[in-house]
Amino acid sequence: MSDARYALGLDYGTNSVRALIVDVRDGREIATFVHDYTRGEAGIITDPSNPHVARQDPADYLDGLEVCVRGALKVAGEEPDFAPDRLIGIGVDTTGSTPLPLDREGTPLAFLPEFAGNPDALAWLWKDHSSVVEAEKITTLAAEHRPQYLHKCGGTYSSEWFWSKIWHCLNTAPEVFEAAYSWVECCDYVPAVMVGDTHPEHIKHGVCAAGHKAMYAGAYGGLPDAEFLALVDPKLAALRGRLYECAYDSSVVAGKLCLLWAEKLGLPEGIPVAVGAFDAHHGAVGAGVAEGTLVKIIGTSTCDITVAPPRGTFPNVPGVCGIVEGSVLPGYFGIEAGQSAVGDIFNWFVSEVCEGDASLHEELTRQAALLKPGESGLLALDWNNGNRTILVDARLTGLLLGQTLHTNQAEIYRALIEATAFGALTILNRMEEYGVSVERIVNCGGIAEKNALLMQIYADVTNRTMEVSRSAQTCALGAALFGAVAAGAEAGGYATTEDAQAHMTGVKALKYVPNPAAHEVYAKLYGLYKRLHDALGVKGTEDDLSDVMKVLLDIKGEVSS
Repeated sequence: MSDARYALGLDYGTNSVRALIVDVRDGREIATFVHDYTRGEAGIITDPSNPHVARQDPADYLDGLEVCVRGALKVAGEEPDFAPDRLIGIGVDTTGSTPLPLDREGTPLAFLPEFAGNPDALAWLWKDHSSVVEAEKITTLAAEHRPQYLHKCGGTYSSEWFWSKIWHCLNTAPEVFEAAYSWVECCDYVPAVMVGDTHPEHIKHGVCAAGHKAMYAGAYGGLPDAEFLALVDPKLAALRGRLYECAYDSSVVAGKLCLLWAEKLGLPEGIPVAVGAFDAHHGAVGAGVAEGTLVKIIGTSTCDITVAPPRGTFPNVPGVCGIVEGSVLPGYFGIEAGQSAVGDIFNWFVSEVCEGDASLHEELTRQAALLKPGESGLLALDWNNGNRTILVDARLTGLLLGQTLHTNQAEIYRALIEATAFGALTILNRMEEYGVSVERIVNCGGIAEKNALLMQIYADVTNRTMEVSRSAQTCALGAALFGAVAAGAEAGGYATTEDAQAHMTGVKALKYVPNPAAHEVYAKLYGLYKRLHDALGVKGTEDDLSDVMKVLLDIKGEVSS
């Protein structure tokens, strides 16, 4: 009789939800199923009058849960050893910060008739940047009254995060704020649904979302104190008591699959469900993150995740998105940074500027690969959706420098790829500047899987070997891995996350090794990039940029000769 045991990982992305069923013995992925959200535009509800608005309907989360799990189970049924009763644990990751308002009973306001069609009653998606003003005010108040709150989130509070969004709701949609008994992150809501208890005071909240986006820190008493929140707005101070006091890492069980959802999904009742976290953090775990290993999750945006052991007081790293104990691996500080747009920049150029489709990506990549570093004479800033790290400024915008009457699409496409690589190097340099060791880089996500040109450019720019995760579904794999840990060794899972990683994760044989000649050129280009980065993004920087265009032409001439 087979001793096979399986775990289920649920990965809620920006446009879809994915279910992945994994053999916990070796990480073999036996089934996957994707459900695209059906509401809005590719699952995103926008506002034509405000480009910063991005919302989601929580009904898509529930529909997607049922459809994709049943779909994955049907595929898994073709595996000889699989049976639903051999599925021992479930893990969940989602985008974030994606908070949604709940009533006193735990029902999303979006499900109530009086809020039908009201976008402010929906989930406020991670990429909603409508609360820039609120974020700046929170940063200013914290810097003056509670500087410790900013120490572990890079010194600047973001418009992408929890408190900014809720305060913006209070300021612009007070009827929604007043009707909301509480607010919950998507990554906490989905596990609560599965265990059958979404009552705000019963939900187990993840430290990943709490620490990286809501200024939660055990050392500071949990969430920001009521006195500070009252300085922001007294109504936020009142809300604090209806949120939570404790937050947990994803090795903790949020509860067990309830009968209602067991029947909906076609699974046995009582399967342990792990506390949820953000997609990038679970993706890092699924890619094998460890001390000294940085994982880059490259998609529409990019998240850079690494961990460090809690040896005394960990240094503050200005500009990162958070340093939170337990947010990635239990017992380690999770360190998050990232870029607000990577794949989105390429998609913008192809679809909006070139008016092309997916096939144009392939053609431009082929043409761009024929160019040498510096041959285009172009230099870009990767800020088309603001800067997440290290400047933390959503109001920065993109820049393309060096165009001539001979500049073509492929040259621009390559310059945009190079810009994201320069942004990645800036993050890497900041981490190492503050003592975060990065000895190895593992990449994951669709772009890392499919675009060899981008991976080679990243290797050449950073002068680091780029490895790629064995799994194409690292976020869902990380969620499944935590499902195996939630089940425990006695049920056929694992006692520790590290033990689960040793059995369930790995990298591909192919590695992208830096080309010394290319790196030499990119080092010159990066010097120019960094000057533009600081002159246009860092207040008080004084730099005469009159030579930049001419240096670009000089580099172009050198590599073209």
